[in-house]
Amino acid sequence: MQPFFACTYNRAMDSLLLNEESSNSVYQPLAARLRPGTLEDFVGQAHLLSPGKSIYEAITNQQPHSMILWGPPGVGKTTLARIIATTCDCHFESISAVLAGVKEIRATIEQAKFQQSNSARKTLLFVDEVHRFNKAQQDAFLPHIEDGTILFIGATTENPSFELNNALLSRARVYLLKALTEADLLGVIDKAVGDSDKGLGRLNLQLTDEQKLALARTGDGDARRTLNYLEVLSDMAELVDGKCQISDEHIAQVVEESYRRFDKGGDSFYEQISALHKSVRGSSPDATLYWLTRMLDGGCDPVYIARRLNRMATEDIGLADPRALQVTLNAWDSYTRLGSPEGDLALAQAAVYLASAPKSNALYEAFGLARKAIAEHGSLEVPLHLRNATTNLSKDLGYGDEYRYAHDEDNAFAAGENYLPEEIHEEQYYYPKESGLEIRIKEKMEQFRQLNQQAKNKRYE
Repeated sequence: MQPFFACTYNRAMDSLLLNEESSNSVYQPLAARLRPGTLEDFVGQAHLLSPGKSIYEAITNQQPHSMILWGPPGVGKTTLARIIATTCDCHFESISAVLAGVKEIRATIEQAKFQQSNSARKTLLFVDEVHRFNKAQQDAFLPHIEDGTILFIGATTENPSFELNNALLSRARVYLLKALTEADLLGVIDKAVGDSDKGLGRLNLQLTDEQKLALARTGDGDARRTLNYLEVLSDMAELVDGKCQISDEHIAQVVEESYRRFDKGGDSFYEQISALHKSVRGSSPDATLYWLTRMLDGGCDPVYIARRLNRMATEDIGLADPRALQVTLNAWDSYTRLGSPEGDLALAQAAVYLASAPKSNALYEAFGLARKAIAEHGSLEVPLHLRNATTNLSKDLGYGDEYRYAHDEDNAFAAGENYLPEEIHEEQYYYPKESGLEIRIKEKMEQFRQLNQQAKNKRYE
């Protein structure tokens, strides 16, 4: 077996040859070299780029329009913008909202005006990470979109409804690009390995079907990420009988060091939190475990998860199983004491307990009704019989008069007594559900209501 650097040397020489052929002395990553140049070569997004779809028809008929491409990293937003520019014979300008400011925006607009006046070519302005521009910067594009100076295409990983101005959204159609499937990524890998012109074909790189699948799964829907990993693996390959081979250990190392798609504070973050909460509410322990593990795997703060589990215990379970709150508090405390990975299991135990527990949102709804009543009625007076007579003056004013001490009554219940302000004394907020402990609570409350009604009837006899 020859040393592993043999393949690295070949790859380096291969890159130099590619660069010489393209008259470009700057090395380009594999993902950049394999960027598709036509719709036929574009991978994925069949829901947008199939015949009959609006964006497909606009491109093929050379009638492009301004648009926002919304989707996770590595799904082809930049590539699609470049294909539109090429197919529709547009001058292509690109800026990144991460690096650009007002100066760069003005310079780009001036270039677009120059193209329009000298060659009659429309300029396609591609703005990457457009959500990072503030309102004033986004508004700067509006008049130039209106007068046709630029064809505007913005790319974002965030929900445009939350991150982009309504004025900009009204002038551009939003298209949702989806993460690539495993099948899509397997096709990307095969093309990279087999392409002798721009890919790794000259290395004669050998991967088994199992290795390709592991690499595709590690890519997690991101073609650029997948190709970057493949390029790293090609550096680690060993030359055997004239073929570059990658070991399972190399694949495992790349997989182990990878992180799933999880943008802290971004859409993916809130989508997965929502999925976890809904899985608990829907009493699905398996889905609950999946989303919990997915979030931990993606780098979510476990303390944040503990806090959300605590909320679920009160919002979706409540008094149907009061132990749920203590279970989540114990898990939170366990994680604080143990940290990861030992404490992760405590969070998993609490999450599965919540998913398996009887569900009731009665307490959550009751709290909302009580807050609504306070907002509607304001600061109603405390009834005199509920006030403590702590001074002679308060006694003279009737504080505490006719108050009945519940423990002195049958069943420790003062039938007919009222504890709400007079104006709302018949309102009810808490309606126990037919779930868990709340079944018994509901029966008890119904018994007390009957005693109250009997006491009222006697009062009016």
